[in-house]
Amino acid sequence: MFSRTIAAMLPIVPLSIVRRVSRRYIAGVTLDEAVAKVRELNGQGYVTTLDLLGEDVTSEADATRMTDGYVAILDRIAAEGLNSNVSVKPTNHGLMVTPDLCRRNVQRIVETAARHGNFVRIDMESSAYTEKTIDLYRALLSEHDNVGLVLQAYLQRTEADARALVELNATRPVNLRLCKGIYREPRAIAFKRKLRIRENYLVVAKLLLEGGVYVGLATHDRILLADLERWVDDRKLPRDRYEFQALLGVPVTDVLNRFVQEGRRVRLYVPYGENWYGYSTRRLRENPDMAGHVVKAMFRRTRYDWGDKPAPGQPQAF
Repeated sequence: MFSRTIAAMLPIVPLSIVRRVSRRYIAGVTLDEAVAKVRELNGQGYVTTLDLLGEDVTSEADATRMTDGYVAILDRIAAEGLNSNVSVKPTNHGLMVTPDLCRRNVQRIVETAARHGNFVRIDMESSAYTEKTIDLYRALLSEHDNVGLVLQAYLQRTEADARALVELNATRPVNLRLCKGIYREPRAIAFKRKLRIRENYLVVAKLLLEGGVYVGLATHDRILLADLERWVDDRKLPRDRYEFQALLGVPVTDVLNRFVQEGRRVRLYVPYGENWYGYSTRRLRENPDMAGHVVKAMFRRTRYDWGDKPAPGQPQAF
């Protein structure tokens, strides 16, 4: 109750406090800071996905600027020799302006990635954009192999979408990230109970993996992680057929470290940029247990500042 109360009070928490706590989840404001974090994580055995934070774009000029930012990220990843790809949100690249503008911009990013031998993940946003996002993915996949999509297990339509993509995988290499989903959706289209979402996640994950699709198993649910680990091991699924994924800062470090030590691929989603506040408050609302860190940050500096090193014996901050 205490944690949820603090989470609900985030709009009146001083900006400096939210910023301090958010450093658990954000790699920094600049690309230089993000590159440093990726290099550190690569050194620990993790691969990453870089995400330039932004707000919904409603003009062609802003969409172009965001696209330019991603081209610069991909060029920098190549120049630095980092083991990282990128993730893009269609609304940041013009989807709210016109689908055609969005496709041109994302195609430019995909083509840049292809020149560098890299990969682009198209994020899934709220249900208002689900159909348009799948259409965008299918259009780009018809011309490029280095592009993937995200499916959300809490949407009731997702099993049908997964079956359709398994069929597509017979002709084109489909690469999917499966997550639970974070947007507030009506009961008419989304499962609400945690157990039901977990059940649907497992159904969809098994369907995709049995259908030969490469899957990023993205979850911080320890029960679900254990179920997925057991399932892929029982079937002796080759480890080049899947990977585990998590957000920077979410406290499942012990499980992720073990996966890395066992030789499993683990990818951390690493956001950065000037638009850190909206992302940070969403993360804190989704994870009310972090509210305790908000209270602590009001009284002392935490170890989650960008560039900080954890104290000896403490877990890494992801």
